[in-house]
Amino acid sequence: MNHRVQRVQELIRRELGTILGKTYSFNNCFVTIHEVSMTPDLKQCFVYVGILGDERKHDAIIKKLNDQHGLIQRQLYKRVVLKHSPTLVFKFTDSVERGVRLINIIENLPPPSDDAVDAPGDEVAQ
Repeated sequence: MNHRVQRVQELIRRELGTILGKTYSFNNCFVTIHEVSMTPDLKQCFVYVGILGDERKHDAIIKKLNDQHGLIQRQLYKRVVLKHSPTLVFKFTDSVERGVRLINIIENLPPPSDDAVDAPGDEVAQ
């Protein structure tokens, strides 16, 4: 992927985050834009959305975003001027929730025992 496509993807990601944050509410759920991926012909733009909150609302939020993609695209392409405006397709990603679960597991691990065997090479020379 060339550098220009990466810059456009990052710009779209930032602007979509701003638009969604200012314009839409998601019923006590926190919505973030994790990644934007464009097809090589730049006709479609896949927007990977993370949602923190009630899991039963995730499908409804993605449906809401996809149903209103035309309005979101118009707002986006007023801010990001491109020769051809790719179609936005919103997809759910649970990477944030997996990360939170992993952090919780790590934090809840028991502390190492005091009588743990020292690894070879840990002796102190006297």
